[in-house]
Amino acid sequence: MRFATNFARWISIVAIAACSGAIAQGYPVKPVRMLVPFPPGGGTDFMARLLGRHLSEKWGQSVVIENRPGASMMIASEIVAKAAPDGYTIIMSSSNHTINPSLYPKIPYDTVKDFAAVTQVATSPFLLVVHPSLPVKTTHELIALARARKGQLAYASSGTGGPQQLAGELFKTMAKVDITHVPYKGTGPAEVDLVGGHVQVMFATIISAAPQVAAGKMRALAVTSLEPSKAFPDLPTVSAAALKGYEASSWWGILTPARTPSEVIDKLHADVVGVLQVPEPRSRITTLGGEPVGNTPKQFSELLRAEIAKWARVIKDANIKID
Repeated sequence: MRFATNFARWISIVAIAACSGAIAQGYPVKPVRMLVPFPPGGGTDFMARLLGRHLSEKWGQSVVIENRPGASMMIASEIVAKAAPDGYTIIMSSSNHTINPSLYPKIPYDTVKDFAAVTQVATSPFLLVVHPSLPVKTTHELIALARARKGQLAYASSGTGGPQQLAGELFKTMAKVDITHVPYKGTGPAEVDLVGGHVQVMFATIISAAPQVAAGKMRALAVTSLEPSKAFPDLPTVSAAALKGYEASSWWGILTPARTPSEVIDKLHADVVGVLQVPEPRSRITTLGGEPVGNTPKQFSELLRAEIAKWARVIKDANIKID
């Protein structure tokens, strides 16, 4: 009897393994839906369409890009969290995914438990920029000026609770300075007021700030990554220049619903990483100030948990509230 039971269990395990292997071997056999939690035209949309085009060519199956903006990317994330865990509904996620848990009291999914990490696609630091009239050329000089003019300097961001504000609040905490936050409805209006001299400091995206820096309308002091940026190789990092360990970057990555078979995740991971090794998509990402990544699911999962904890501390210390 015991032999029969054990034999039946062994047959069941073999059947499950064979089924999983078949799923992975055939995946994908139909179009894959990739949700983008922001409107067309932004960095997340760009990453999704670039990756989707190359994956479509590789698979011989369409990757359908679906923009579902709203609620700080929670609308799209909820759709994916509740989708069938088969690899046919995925999301191009971004930094807001790890910020939202500390900003919103009610989220219709569990940021960690309801998703499976595939890979971080790319990361992009911010540029620490100032208005050219500000008498500073280094991060050290900016910190000294901010301390001398306590509460008199202002930094712009694309909105309350976004990655740019958190970069600014982390800077304020580590540098022990008082700089007033001025939120705008988007990066564009914030940069217009910085160029106009209405605010003095900003943690700006590389793609939007680079032309202004080249034209002399902004002065770049440093990049916010731990390693130098290929887009601005001559600029020091904030960490190396003044605040050891300072790091604040935007990232993009692929998530699937939790319980997606590991074989499917492995196949999706291998194919995405393969695209990131191709010169054309790599160069397009770096042209926008990004750095291709392609880490393992485990590494990406660890990053997500670390980012959630990091930004939770910043949000609490800065007492950031969403109206």
